[in-house]
Amino acid sequence: MSELLKPGAKAPTFKLPSSAGETIDLADYNGQRVVLYFYPRADTPGCTKEACGFRDAIASYKRIGVPVFGISPDPVDAVKKFAEKYKLNFPLLADADHKVTEKYGAWQEKSMYGKKYWGAARTTFVIGANGKIEHVFEKVKPEGHDQEVLNYLRGK
Repeated sequence: MSELLKPGAKAPTFKLPSSAGETIDLADYNGQRVVLYFYPRADTPGCTKEACGFRDAIASYKRIGVPVFGISPDPVDAVKKFAEKYKLNFPLLADADHKVTEKYGAWQEKSMYGKKYWGAARTTFVIGANGKIEHVFEKVKPEGHDQEVLNYLRGK
């Protein structure tokens, strides 16, 4: 599997279906900073906490002109249901074949109850206006992560 992208690396472009029913093309955001967060699975406790945190803080992200996208290896129907259930006000992207997750290096071997499996690691990338990875948050704790990213973006 590919290694987690580091700051300075070119952010891989992609086109993915979103919870809003449109296709999101990262190339459409050239020239602006973007927050891209990878989460393991729609509608699970940690992922819900993280998504609702971004939902509640989205006005602050909009004020500084930084779009937020959540990406998971779920099918588009699952991200739509998740977004509707929690009234998420930003797009969730469906990476059902996990190709984008792999390109960013967030598709990793995990372990639960002694069983090994592959899945999306909770990782957030800040992509700079130059299209390069500006910052990487690894092993993200869902609670308060939206504020941690906002503080980074504001230079605190």
